[in-house]
Amino acid sequence: MKALPEVKVGVLNFQGAVSEHVEALNKTLKELNLKGQVLTVKTLEQLEEVKGLVIPGGESTTIGRLSAKELAPRIVERAASGMPILGTCAGLILMAKEVYDAKIGSVEQPLLRLMDMKAVRNFFGRQGESFEAPLTIPLLGREPFPGVFIRAPVVEKVWGEAEALATYNGKIVAVQQGRLLATVFHPELAEDLRLHKYLIKLVLDTL
Repeated sequence: MKALPEVKVGVLNFQGAVSEHVEALNKTLKELNLKGQVLTVKTLEQLEEVKGLVIPGGESTTIGRLSAKELAPRIVERAASGMPILGTCAGLILMAKEVYDAKIGSVEQPLLRLMDMKAVRNFFGRQGESFEAPLTIPLLGREPFPGVFIRAPVVEKVWGEAEALATYNGKIVAVQQGRLLATVFHPELAEDLRLHKYLIKLVLDTL
């Protein structure tokens, strides 16, 4: 019987919900009975070690600026060569090809432009307007997924190879394009690990 390979996944570590994703990924590897490591990624050397990446929620402009000079070009190259990436909240914004702000309209910020989608920043309001809602995500099975929305964006439209995975009140809240995943909500703040498990499955498919 062939032994399962060791899985190394990373969480971009400039700002945002880094530790929560690290914890969720460690739990995921344990539940799947996989050997592996979860690394926080701040340098090119650390990025080269991982076979999958999470871009966490936080402040998308800050994360984009801090990663733009060195890491962003290589992330784009790795994505083009098939590395699975999960972007959550701010991570989704960075992965979008087009972005504007619900309050101020057009914005200038560094983007990875990895996915054929248009994101709207701050669509669901301020921190105090955060909420949770059960989401139907057929990819993850019949059981609703607990969506945690905190200053969440929304996806206005998708095109090309991008596909909407879930909606809330008629708005797109999760997208997949090949091995790229993006959600406007925070799966790392839910007890449900199915989205992280799906990311690990995509990583295993590349090994």
